[in-house]
Amino acid sequence: MGKKKIATAPTSETPEKTGVGVPTQNGVGIEDVAPEAVVKLGKKRVDSGVLCVESTYNNTKVTLTDNKGGTLAWSSSGSLGFKGAKKGTPFAAAKVGEALAAKAQTLGVKEVRVVVKGVGSGRESAIRGFISKGINLTTIADMTPVPHNGPKPPKPRRT
Repeated sequence: MGKKKIATAPTSETPEKTGVGVPTQNGVGIEDVAPEAVVKLGKKRVDSGVLCVESTYNNTKVTLTDNKGGTLAWSSSGSLGFKGAKKGTPFAAAKVGEALAAKAQTLGVKEVRVVVKGVGSGRESAIRGFISKGINLTTIADMTPVPHNGPKPPKPRRT
């Protein structure tokens, strides 16, 4: 009924003494590396970016990307603690914009261009909340997907 585990008594040979299982960095043990040799990567500094606002009837999601499309920061009304029907309100969207603007200021963003998707009530208020922190907007583009023909309608009901 399954494998049994066999407990062994601890030996006097630790991994440090035997050299087995000790992590190394470029062939040198990590203990031997001076603390100054470890390089800390700082936060990315970006001057301009793209603010993507996706507003649906139930939620508002805002993403800050660099000009190539790599995500720098994001926020949504659900991540701020709004639940249920309150996630789709303009007030929640404004709070999302303010929260993301605070993150953008730590990254050094000075200006953004805005891309809006969706038909929710938080479209405009998310942008207003974002610019309230003093970040400039260059352009606003509406990229809401619009069906050209849409799905095939249902057949008429038989009576």
